[in-house]
Amino acid sequence: MATNTAIEWTEMTWNPVTGCTKVSQGCKNCYAERMARRLKAMGVDRYRHGFRVTLHDDLIDLPRSWKRSRTVFVNSMSDLFHEDVPLAFIKRVFVTMKECPQHTFQILTKRSDRLAKVASKLSWSPNVWMGVSVENADAVFRVRDLATVPAAVCFLSCEPLIGPLDDLPLDGIHWVIVGGESGPRARPMRPEWVESIYDQCRRVNTRFFFKQWGGVRKDLTGRELHGQTYDEMPSSAAA
Repeated sequence: MATNTAIEWTEMTWNPVTGCTKVSQGCKNCYAERMARRLKAMGVDRYRHGFRVTLHDDLIDLPRSWKRSRTVFVNSMSDLFHEDVPLAFIKRVFVTMKECPQHTFQILTKRSDRLAKVASKLSWSPNVWMGVSVENADAVFRVRDLATVPAAVCFLSCEPLIGPLDDLPLDGIHWVIVGGESGPRARPMRPEWVESIYDQCRRVNTRFFFKQWGGVRKDLTGRELHGQTYDEMPSSAAA
């Protein structure tokens, strides 16, 4: 299961795991959960269990078949560090990523405590970027967990940004993505929250990517800040 994606900061998704459970306020209106329900209703076999955590062993080796180099979001429909994903399975995913150096793999988790616990048992190749979701001040602890991980690129996804983040610990953070929530129950994102993160990134030379303002109709609110788009990527990607 690999698909091209409209997510602005990546090229495609790879989902050796699907399904998840909610752990914080950022999960409240989970787009992946909505999509999984839709796919189940359409009769898609991989989603016959809906949004229950499901391992897809047959997809672990899929990136080996891609010849052209790609930027890949790993588990857009799940969380690789979910407690129901065995460490042995995570290790297999990491082996595939290491043995496919032509691709760049972006992993994002809300379970930073487990990430920090198992990081030393994983093989961190230079093409693996590790990120955590930070939706409000209650989630800042995830940044500190991420700081213990030996990834070549460490990044934050402040999406959906549902509260101010005025004191982010950005030491060792290479990239920050900011975005508002979208969809029918979207919670508002205040412009001053975005400006604060932008200013913090500028002070420490962390790359800044503004994904969207969000809202019920994100196509109407757009993704411009200061009259322009910010599509900055970590230096390893820009080289």
